[in-house]
Amino acid sequence: MQYIRGMESWGGSGAAAVTLGKFDGLHRGHLKLIERVQSYAGNDIKSVVFSFDMVPFFKEKGLKKKNLMTSEEKRLFLEGRADCLVECPFVEDIYTMEAESFIKEVLSDKFHAKYVVVGTDFRFGHNKRGDVHMLRQYENVYGYQLDVVEKEMYGTREISSTFIKEEVVKGNIELVEKLLGRPYFVAGNVKHGNMLGRKLGFPTMNIIPSEEKLLPPNGVYICSVSAGGNIYQGIGNIGCKPTVSDNNVTAIEVFLFDYEGQAYGQQIEVKLLSFVRPELKFSSVGELQERVNQDIENGKKYFEKVR
Repeated sequence: MQYIRGMESWGGSGAAAVTLGKFDGLHRGHLKLIERVQSYAGNDIKSVVFSFDMVPFFKEKGLKKKNLMTSEEKRLFLEGRADCLVECPFVEDIYTMEAESFIKEVLSDKFHAKYVVVGTDFRFGHNKRGDVHMLRQYENVYGYQLDVVEKEMYGTREISSTFIKEEVVKGNIELVEKLLGRPYFVAGNVKHGNMLGRKLGFPTMNIIPSEEKLLPPNGVYICSVSAGGNIYQGIGNIGCKPTVSDNNVTAIEVFLFDYEGQAYGQQIEVKLLSFVRPELKFSSVGELQERVNQDIENGKKYFEKVR
């Protein structure tokens, strides 16, 4: 998959099937759009996921908002699912562009769109004047075919990034997995820790999540980890390790049941499967060790049940 940061870097001369949105989390509803746009690809038509990156906008407006996915996680997940990911920073030039200008200058002139795939509530342009009705109005003018895809539902509620964020904050990891269609994951490069886990008999991998990443409540989770092209079972802790550290840096520390070797500097994906317990401050390292051994046993029992 080709990755492009900023639409001004797009140099494609052929036609495209384009889907547009913020795509935060790439949940089941988003995947419907991407699968549909991919179905139009071929015969010199590229499938393009045009994603608005809201982080610059949040910073500009002084908003402290978190995302379900970082840019890097979005790239990782979309690999093999689209021909091209265009990540467009949501800056003033974009959010002040008139909707009609966006259709002409971006969809038509820039991407030579032959197919435009959006959800029913897609809005764009200055003051969000653009919608599916406007896209339909200009369909014949610019020679694209509009495909409006209905929302995915969970019970009586539409699946949305907002819905999923609510459940992540509550720690409802199993429900989040149902809404996403896959486990919630955090990607990062393995950092050197204080080596305490190794001394206590359970060596861990440590990653520092991006500041923009929305995390569930601190605590111990059953997880699976993608590392070096393989998937491993284990347990992980989200938090600041209050028993052995007095800093407030949030990290994810995972122990894998059947992993041997060094992973420093390697990128891994930690998939959160089930909440075990909240993060605790123990009275001693020995008490911590005893509880972690119990957590490991609970984790192994979990995987025995789901096999």
